[in-house]
Amino acid sequence: MGVIVSGMRPTGRLHLGHLHGALRNWLLLQTQRSRCFFFVADWHVLTTDPEHTAAIDANTREMVTDWLAVGLDPKRVVVFRQSAIKEHAELHLLLSMVTPTPWLVRNPTVKEQARDLGLLTADDDTEVMKLNYGLLGYPVLQSADVLIYKATGVPVGVDQAPHIELTREIARRFNNYYGAIFPEPDTLLTEVSKVPGLDGRKMSKSYNNAVWLSDSPQEIESKLGRMMTDPRRVRRTDPGEPNDCPAFNLHRI
Repeated sequence: MGVIVSGMRPTGRLHLGHLHGALRNWLLLQTQRSRCFFFVADWHVLTTDPEHTAAIDANTREMVTDWLAVGLDPKRVVVFRQSAIKEHAELHLLLSMVTPTPWLVRNPTVKEQARDLGLLTADDDTEVMKLNYGLLGYPVLQSADVLIYKATGVPVGVDQAPHIELTREIARRFNNYYGAIFPEPDTLLTEVSKVPGLDGRKMSKSYNNAVWLSDSPQEIESKLGRMMTDPRRVRRTDPGEPNDCPAFNLHRI
C-alpha cells in the first residue's frame, strides 16, 4: 500500500482544468489501496501574493467544497490545511540547507509562473535571482510537503513534473548525507495535460477564461456557446480543422 500526497493552493472556486488535471486522478486514487493525503496549500499562496491574505479562509472553503462536491471522501482520505502542520515548515528549513541554488534557478515552472505574474521578462538567471525566496524556493517547500509523509507517489499535471524530479533529487542528497530516510516518490501524471480555456489558452482563473465547477447549466451553455473555434478560419462559412479547435478539444476531454 503506497502513500499518495497532493495539494492545491486556495485561490477560490475550481474550474474544469482542476477537475480533469487533478481531481479525477485524486478520485481514482482514493478507491485504490493507497493512503491519500490531500491538503490545502495555504502557505504556497504567500509565495506570489504575501501582502493579501484576507481571502485565504473564504477561498479555502470554496475550494474544499468543490473537492467534496466532485466526490472526494474524507472517510477514505486525509484532508487538511498545510499551515496546521508546523512540521512542514521545519522540514522545509532542513531541506533548504541541502538544496543548491542552481537547482532552483533552472526550474522552468518557476520561471513560467514568474513571467505570468509580470515578475520576469526573460530567462536570464540574473533576473531570476531578483525573485523573493518564497517564489524561487517554493519547490523546496513542495518537497517538504511530499517527503514529510514519505510519499511513494504524487499525482500532478505535466507542468509540475519537474518539481517532483527536484523532490527526488533533494531526497537523494538528504539520504546521502544522513542515511536512507526518505523514499524517492514517483510522478503520477494525469491523463489530461492541458484543458483549453474559452479563449484557446490553458484554462486559468488569471486568464478569465474558465468554466467553473459551480456554474449553472445555463452559465455553462452560455460560455461554451461563445468559445473559440478554429482560429485560422477566415470566414464563418469556412470549414474548420477539429484538431485546431479549442472547443472541440475541450469537448473531446
